[in-house]
Amino acid sequence: MKRIFLFLATNLAIVLVLSITMRLLGVEPYLTANGLNLTSLLIFAAVMGFGGSLISLAISKWMAKKSMGVRVIDTPSSSTELWLVDTVKRFADDAGIGMPEVGIFDSPEVNAFATGASRNNALVAVSSGLLNSMTRQEAEAVIGHEIAHVANGDMVTLALIQGVVNTFVMFLSRVIGHTVDRVVFKNEEGHGPAFFVTMIVAELVLGILASIIVMWFSRQREFRADRGGASLAGKGAMIAALQRLQMVHAGPLPEKMAAFGIAGGSPGGWKRLFMTHPPLEERIAALQAIRG
Repeated sequence: MKRIFLFLATNLAIVLVLSITMRLLGVEPYLTANGLNLTSLLIFAAVMGFGGSLISLAISKWMAKKSMGVRVIDTPSSSTELWLVDTVKRFADDAGIGMPEVGIFDSPEVNAFATGASRNNALVAVSSGLLNSMTRQEAEAVIGHEIAHVANGDMVTLALIQGVVNTFVMFLSRVIGHTVDRVVFKNEEGHGPAFFVTMIVAELVLGILASIIVMWFSRQREFRADRGGASLAGKGAMIAALQRLQMVHAGPLPEKMAAFGIAGGSPGGWKRLFMTHPPLEERIAALQAIRG
């Protein structure tokens, strides 16, 4: 969904800004004339890594509103808006969370997302395309799915996982840079250009590999949110909503939709490792296998 892309993009931007700022200010306590201070490096990497993900989480609602053009419904001005707000409130009460902000963003895509720093400080937004393309029952299932994401604390868990991933990427990339600088280029004092070049390359490669972990978690939480949506709106409605998405997104998804859409894409082979969502047919089969 869009919230994953927004969160990851914001996290990457913040980490890069923090890294560049620290570099320009010379705040790199782990670098010594004799090598790396691993304890200082781990602390530095953890502060930077978790700092980026937690700042991303804290501003996630603001970023979503600005980047997606979400219009928050303060006072419903139509029967559709009243139904949307009432549905979110009903499901939020059933899930035991605080009432999220409710919004609509203008897009022909059938899409929805939920984001926020906590279970009681969230935003649920749906696209105009979803309201126009789905039945009320199907749309309720999608809303239930999003409420389940909030109730499950998925954004907080994602932030913590991303923080751990950021920390190890930053730590290992600098260890690799130091090793190459010392072993390959025989630099015995300080750190030469090889350290910084290798560190940047290693950070990019490790970042890509680490994203596999984040994407795996993203796929697992979709199955869990589907079950939550089925519990709130009904198993039949949740299956019908996913089947509607299959019809809307029939055939290969455009690359843009595969990254941002509520349904995700269906690539095969190694590309599957980088999917944010499981294939719709797998999600439908998982729901159909639930008894009751």
